[in-house]
Amino acid sequence: MRIKLIPALFVLSIVTFSCKKEQTEGERELPPVVNQSPYLNKIYEFRPAPGQFTNEGGNNDLAKTDILVGAVGNGLVSLGGYGGYIVFGFDHAVTNGPGVDLGIHGNPLIGLGMEFSEPGIVSVMQDKNKNGLPDDEWFELAGSDYNASTTIKNYKITYYKPASLTDDIRWTDNQGKDGLVLRNQFHKQDYYPGWATTDEISFTGTLVRNTLTPGSIITNKPLGIGYSDNGSSEYLSLQEQFGRGYNTFDIDWAVDSNGKKVALDAIDFVKVYTGQNSNGNPFSPDNDNRRSRFVGEISTEFAGAADLKLLKK
Repeated sequence: MRIKLIPALFVLSIVTFSCKKEQTEGERELPPVVNQSPYLNKIYEFRPAPGQFTNEGGNNDLAKTDILVGAVGNGLVSLGGYGGYIVFGFDHAVTNGPGVDLGIHGNPLIGLGMEFSEPGIVSVMQDKNKNGLPDDEWFELAGSDYNASTTIKNYKITYYKPASLTDDIRWTDNQGKDGLVLRNQFHKQDYYPGWATTDEISFTGTLVRNTLTPGSIITNKPLGIGYSDNGSSEYLSLQEQFGRGYNTFDIDWAVDSNGKKVALDAIDFVKVYTGQNSNGNPFSPDNDNRRSRFVGEISTEFAGAADLKLLKK
């Protein structure tokens, strides 16, 4: 999103869950909890899609993710347009306990009449092959829109490197549509990601409905539960309780590529990616309206994550 204030450093407290779910057949044996950090401790991949914040600190976007390690609220990174993602892990396997397991922080605007959420889809992975790398199967944590008629599974988008730095970035998708990531006056750098070594890049995942709404203030309404950077009613409740909202996720929501529920006792890696494909222009296809380029593309912001069971009251 466009102009968001990055909050000051904060410490969030959550009640530690003391009981565990009953073991199921095929569970792996997990090591005991000893001096483990509740916060993510490693970024494995950072692949932002084209967007107004991409390359803003130079072409080495991965270096910007250092602020996310070991805490939440130190800053944030933008994942760019649809499909842009970040993959991270903790210094331990996150166990599937009762209730929600993960807290993921973003930066949605939540003021009444000025809501601006940029929903991110979350997937998880077990290190099945025990090589310490996120190269096994991803399982999506199905949010409230997962089964909606407006949700598109196996959505694929391809972005094309522009001929000139001043050009908008063109995209096509596997639904027969095309469009543009619009440049704006606020961000002058190259919007095509520096990590890309080819003239076109593609992302595949689940696409959720757009919620962009025109008005005296352009808004992007939140979805229900199960999305990051999303000013849902849950987010508002946590904001009221702790002074800063965040979104929670239950490993029990995991589904495979066919939408079948998957039972996971613990996970080792987490992926967050931008789930809406919107250039932020409520007047489209009119790209010359004076407000067409005001807010920029919908791009999930990520400000860190926590294993909720390790946060103490």
